[in-house]
Amino acid sequence: MEAQFVIKWIPKSELKSILPLAYLLNNKKVSMETLELRLTEMIPMGYQCIGVYDQERLIGICGVWTLNKLYAGKHLEPDNVMIDPNYQGKGIGNLLMQFLFEYAKEIGCEGTEVNCYAKNIRGKKFWESHGYEALGYHLVKRFNNE
Repeated sequence: MEAQFVIKWIPKSELKSILPLAYLLNNKKVSMETLELRLTEMIPMGYQCIGVYDQERLIGICGVWTLNKLYAGKHLEPDNVMIDPNYQGKGIGNLLMQFLFEYAKEIGCEGTEVNCYAKNIRGKKFWESHGYEALGYHLVKRFNNE
């Protein structure tokens, strides 16, 4: 029997539950303490997160920002998208994107945009399979190591 996955918004009070998957997403290079501090600061800025559950177990996350930019209009930005490695390849990412796109349309967004690490070939292929096209470069300047 195929698992029944539940996709729903993670309540603000439970957002720290995303940290183990976010830790994996960042290749264990950003400490859990730093991730927790950043998340605490992101929540008042409007950060939300969609969760995918296998019964009670959180197996996938998709952070969401609602933005409005001159070149893109009102749109959603999926962020920190990660599926537990034991569940990858089961179509969960497709379910997440369907949920995200339906929500974006419900709230009157013109579209979505995403950032993907330059060396993440698999991620780039995933985003392109969902209709995303490269528009430009996402450049970062760091002032510290983490």
